[in-house]
Amino acid sequence: MAKGIKDKVAIIGMGCSKFGERWDQDTEDLIVEAFTECIADAGIDTGQIDAAWLATAKDELHSGKGGLPLSFALRLPNIAVTRVENFCASGSEALRGAAYAVASGACDIALALGVEKLKDTGYGGLPEASRGVLNSMWWANYSAPGAFAQLASAYRAKHGIDADELKRAMAHVSVKSHQNGSRNPKAHLRNIITEDTVLNAPMIAEPLGVFDCCGVSDGAACAIVTTPEIARALGKNDPVTIKALQISVSNGLESGFNTWDGSYFHTARIASKRAYEEAGVTNPRQEISLAEVHDCFSITELVTMEDLFLSEEGQSWRDYLDGFYDSDGGLPCQIDGGLKCFGHPIGASGLRMVYEMYLQLQERAGPRQVSNPTLGLTHNLGGAPHQNVCSVAIIGR
Repeated sequence: MAKGIKDKVAIIGMGCSKFGERWDQDTEDLIVEAFTECIADAGIDTGQIDAAWLATAKDELHSGKGGLPLSFALRLPNIAVTRVENFCASGSEALRGAAYAVASGACDIALALGVEKLKDTGYGGLPEASRGVLNSMWWANYSAPGAFAQLASAYRAKHGIDADELKRAMAHVSVKSHQNGSRNPKAHLRNIITEDTVLNAPMIAEPLGVFDCCGVSDGAACAIVTTPEIARALGKNDPVTIKALQISVSNGLESGFNTWDGSYFHTARIASKRAYEEAGVTNPRQEISLAEVHDCFSITELVTMEDLFLSEEGQSWRDYLDGFYDSDGGLPCQIDGGLKCFGHPIGASGLRMVYEMYLQLQERAGPRQVSNPTLGLTHNLGGAPHQNVCSVAIIGR
């Protein structure tokens, strides 16, 4: 019976570009920037990579639909390169492909790289989707802020939370992330903000104001993975290993039936349960050292902490106001600034989250370093509250 890939795959190198409005760089430049750091960190040659996975969701104008852009940009030695896309969880999907290839024995060393060049599209948010079978169902009158504002309304109504109290907790989510991001030279936005700034900002979709929403940016991130045995042979004596990597995809329950009340992410609860089982985690609030979650909106992060069973249901807003998820709290969240400060170049985000956990576990995170972390969790969500893809990964020493 399958038991997962716990400790079967080691991460021996990671890299991350500077995220932001990279007008002077194209997709290939971002790929090379992230890979250069990654390959140097791994201490191997490009010729030792057996296969690669490229994640990009909206960047087809620059990157095309296949794996050629990655192979061309890095002059890979005619190895297999697979292009993957799974909404905003595309970067996590690339890591899953590379990790599974190593765990299965198909590859000794594999590369996962995610990239997105969104600023050049000229569109203020994510590029609009063309029509199709799925898009016809929900894109016609859809906006991301509108959909996630409904999540906030449903969560508040279900748990009987005062509207002003919830807004204060959401404001703290953003203030905390900006404080963390100010210490990260690779973040897009590094400005420190106050609760009053968030609460008095222009409204986008009630109750989400400007500072409740993550931005759009360009960026790339990547990982090189192998077996723990090969990692040690390469001199990585105490390698960071993947403890769990789970993905759950909506099947229509949320939008097709009345059993879902709109106040939580069904897939996140499933993926996190599976990840904890794979990793052998029985008390996540106590065992997880720090987390990077998909904070496309402040309410998304707040609700997600309950879906990851890190906060009691209906109580995460209190945990935020109490500082539990601050950098000096019980379980630091978005210690690098999160999507809120990095923006969301779709193909790169999932790997960018893992990059931060990787640095933290090796105590290489500089001024934002958390004391003695043992397990890092990443949560990467794609789609909308009513139909989505959710990836949960856990890595550790």
